[in-house]
Amino acid sequence: MTGIVGAVIEAWEELRVHRLRVLLALVGVAVAVCAITSISAAGAMLRQVSAETTERDGGRPASLNVSAWPVGAEQPSPDDYVAVFDEVVERYQVEHTSLRTSSPATMRFPDGAQEVWTNGVEPGWALMHRFEVESGRWLTEADEDRLSPALVVNQSFLDAMGGVRVADHPTVTIGGDNPVVATVVGSYPDPWPGMTPEAYVLVSAQARWATPESLMTSGPPSLELWVPPDLADPLTDAIRRDVTAAIPGTQVEVYRMDSPAYDVIDGAIRWVVIGVSAIALLLGGLGLVNIGLVTVRYRIREIGIRRSFGASSGRVFFSVLMESVVATLVAGVVGVSVAVVALHNVPIDQLMGSAVQDRPAFPVSAAVTGLLAAAGVGALAGLIPALVAVRVKVIDAIRY
Repeated sequence: MTGIVGAVIEAWEELRVHRLRVLLALVGVAVAVCAITSISAAGAMLRQVSAETTERDGGRPASLNVSAWPVGAEQPSPDDYVAVFDEVVERYQVEHTSLRTSSPATMRFPDGAQEVWTNGVEPGWALMHRFEVESGRWLTEADEDRLSPALVVNQSFLDAMGGVRVADHPTVTIGGDNPVVATVVGSYPDPWPGMTPEAYVLVSAQARWATPESLMTSGPPSLELWVPPDLADPLTDAIRRDVTAAIPGTQVEVYRMDSPAYDVIDGAIRWVVIGVSAIALLLGGLGLVNIGLVTVRYRIREIGIRRSFGASSGRVFFSVLMESVVATLVAGVVGVSVAVVALHNVPIDQLMGSAVQDRPAFPVSAAVTGLLAAAGVGALAGLIPALVAVRVKVIDAIRY
């Protein structure tokens, strides 16, 4: 280790002497390393953006959807479905679950009554789908005891109420034979322009105004479960068998809702960036080769004196080689540092139009890849000057 450490220190001292010569070449190496590191780290961030986007639609891995469609003349009631689904959750001890029901409801807005689609869910549904409110809060288990049902509505719903704010605890009357006054506790932005008013409500609260017939308008209630991916297939078969036996005369469907996230950075784009960075690395390496050859030529006398005092060919070779390696490693550290600072301050997820909940840390593999690329270029750039230095004869060098 003494020889290695000594060679590194000697290489650093030589770089300090010839720093003006190698600076321009190292700038290109630092920029290339920064590009390689940034594209690797940005890829991890964009993959997280893509994964969370798909999870908002289909749920987290693995999300199962359980539904039973009547095929006979006799149709089970919504309470029958809920009882069977509760038994399934209790039997398999699934921690994250949510019932899903849908029903139209007549809302009395200032400009007149309007039919609004209400989605009945349970509090755990938001966690399963990475659902976030823009203002206010999401539904909780405590809302089941409210005399005024809690609603989480979209921006179009608030606009229909006259542009009210959630902080003012606005209320809306849900019409029908038994009118119910509901309170808006949270809101979320419209997923797309021109969206009609929509609301989320607890399944238990939805039953206060929705009739069994209206609850079956869009189909029977369904159950969503978030289970470990390795248990998805066994649970799919077991749940299908149990529900089929518990609700005869129905066609039971159990399937995974989540889908693999697509890589936002296309392979072709990634390879183009890496290719350009590799060319920049090679150009920087060529500059170091030229500078190294010139430096060795000016140091022939020094090399001869070292050889005359017993320095071996290997020591001379390693010393000259390490000058390029140390130089490119320093440039690599600078490039990686710039990439870390840039990606930490640039909101890539917001530029993609979707904020990330679980922001990934800067991948260590990206930094290691950048440093290894810098060290490899340095080794290649220092190889030719090192071979030239080894071929120097002692007597010729002293006379030079």
